[in-house]
Amino acid sequence: MEEANQSVVHEFIFQGLCNSKELQIFLFLSFSILYLMTVVGNLFVVLLIITDPHLHSPMYFLLANLSFVDFCLSSVTTPKLTTDLLKDKKTISFGGCMSQILCVHFFGGGEMVLLVTMAYDRYVAICKPLNYFSIMVRQKCIWLVLISWIIGFLHAMSQLFMILELPFCGPRVVDSFFYDIPLVLKLACMDINTLRMLINADSGILATTCFIVLLISYTYILVTVRLRSEGGASKALSTCTSHITVLVLFFGPCIFIYLWPVSITWVDKFLAVFYTVVTPLLNPAIYTLRNNDIKKAVKKLVNQHVKSME
Repeated sequence: MEEANQSVVHEFIFQGLCNSKELQIFLFLSFSILYLMTVVGNLFVVLLIITDPHLHSPMYFLLANLSFVDFCLSSVTTPKLTTDLLKDKKTISFGGCMSQILCVHFFGGGEMVLLVTMAYDRYVAICKPLNYFSIMVRQKCIWLVLISWIIGFLHAMSQLFMILELPFCGPRVVDSFFYDIPLVLKLACMDINTLRMLINADSGILATTCFIVLLISYTYILVTVRLRSEGGASKALSTCTSHITVLVLFFGPCIFIYLWPVSITWVDKFLAVFYTVVTPLLNPAIYTLRNNDIKKAVKKLVNQHVKSME
């Protein structure tokens, strides 16, 4: 079967997002700008948190890791998506397909667990403020981040192992701009109903479980603070709104793509673009625009740069 994989189908062809040359040029410019903003925004957050001593706390340590994961996740698909817009024939090798699947699920699965870790951090900070720094010690934070990477890796490998030996004997045209498992299954020349159920269960269970845990966590935080003080609800809501916004933007497309029974091509393409291009850009913007400590650190950095120029 491995021989069939590599001898019959060496590469796959992407149909891309559209066929209009004018629209492709417009999308090329748009996605190039978005990707540049994503790289600069996420890496700026990481470097700012590393260099500013006032941001050396558990919450910002987790935020720096989230920004790094978003940078990696966007870099898996967006550069090829952007360059393919200028090509007449959009191809990717069999190995490139498998690598793309591995990386998307590695970083995507890791980010899901990392968002749960960030919810736990907010729970301790808001519900147990006096014990926050004794609970969220540096070693524990490092382990929580490592666990998110490990779970992401195990999830990605489990997905890859289930599709690596599939026979592909044609067709080899993919109606999308990157290679993901639902598209792989459509090209396999065998009955894949059972395999599709297993793969959807694997991804669906991880995404749905993390999403439900996050909803319960933030609901509990808001209810707890509301019961403690009348003005506490608005303060807690302000603190958690950015987290809730990110989890909805991140998990919404994932759950729809893997659990929705009906596949609509243009909807799948839109959600894939949103998931891989837009969300990694929105995350640093959402967190930084609502965070006073980040704003102060940026102002301090700008002032230092201005003084050095004088």
